[in-house]
Amino acid sequence: MAVARSSGGAAGIYIGLMSGTSLDGISAAAARIEPRDSGVRAELLAFEHVPYDTNRRGRMLAAMDGVSPREYCRLSVEFAEWLADAALAVMRSAGLTERDVAAIASHGQTIWHEPGHSTWQIGEPAVIAERTGVPVIANFRARDMAAGGQGAPLVPIADALLFSAPDEWRALQNLGGIGNVTLVPPGGATEGVRAFDTGPGVAVIDGVTRRLAPELPYDVGGGLAARGTPIQAAVDEALADPYFATPPPKSTGRELFGRDYPDRFLAACRKARPAASTEDCVASAVSLTARAIGEAFARFVREPARELVLSGGGARNPTLVRAITDALPHMTVRRFDELFFDGEAKEAVAFALLGYLHATGLPGNVPGATGARGARILGQWVPA
Repeated sequence: MAVARSSGGAAGIYIGLMSGTSLDGISAAAARIEPRDSGVRAELLAFEHVPYDTNRRGRMLAAMDGVSPREYCRLSVEFAEWLADAALAVMRSAGLTERDVAAIASHGQTIWHEPGHSTWQIGEPAVIAERTGVPVIANFRARDMAAGGQGAPLVPIADALLFSAPDEWRALQNLGGIGNVTLVPPGGATEGVRAFDTGPGVAVIDGVTRRLAPELPYDVGGGLAARGTPIQAAVDEALADPYFATPPPKSTGRELFGRDYPDRFLAACRKARPAASTEDCVASAVSLTARAIGEAFARFVREPARELVLSGGGARNPTLVRAITDALPHMTVRRFDELFFDGEAKEAVAFALLGYLHATGLPGNVPGATGARGARILGQWVPA
């Protein structure tokens, strides 16, 4: 079903597709999005998470390290097929046909992100449109970067419009592969919103876990970290990286906290504590994420936010949640699930909202978060 891409007439059901830096799989959300007096309302209709098997995850990781032009070409098309499968799966879960869906908003998979210059997400949108029979909006980050922005983070528009508190400032911290925080004023206002990447989310925790306990996909339930003692000398060394002291707006990804970063972090742990156990090293990675967040608030956050809302895969790690709570003793720390819906669906819903904003002719970036010269309509439209 084609959608008029002008102000008004774009309310409807949107599918958001997200594959993040944690590389655990594709998140697909079906959301009904419509205007309301105070802004926008989004109702989650269905959510599906399609995990990557070992082969698919391995191909994604290899692409981030550098593969042949042939493999990039093939992977972009094949990954689009996986995205289309995820979209069709969530449509089935919600009882939707292609005629019910206004558009699919696909983030794609970031292969490289170089703040201040360029960004690259694969996942050919024409393939998704052809497979699903639904228009697709993709390549959301490029326009913000063309306007001098970081191209990230893009979720802050949803944090402001959908997840703000009614009468006080709120901080929303995502814990995907990379951690990012959004500071939103009350009542859905977008003026004054700020956001930036705090550093690693679960990327280092997962990387350390897979190296030391390869039978585990990640530190399930935070069990390994809970039994360990953090090696603070190694964490101190990691936090000395200039990224952490760089003022916002700023973003990062696997170009900094990439595939070889856990190896360097493990080397620092073993140098500081030669007899360090697996549990100690995983606990140190948890401490790195939590302390990075705590230091980011101490350095850069002046907004009167007293509540921190955690989402993403890391919010399901109770050891990490406790560490973040300890790092921010002046704040009330809550999980997104307690206030809204399944936190794993949050970023996919955010991209569904970005699709709605594109179709409505409204900006999707927050210049105070990305550093762009101004508000821009994000994404490129591919008809069904």
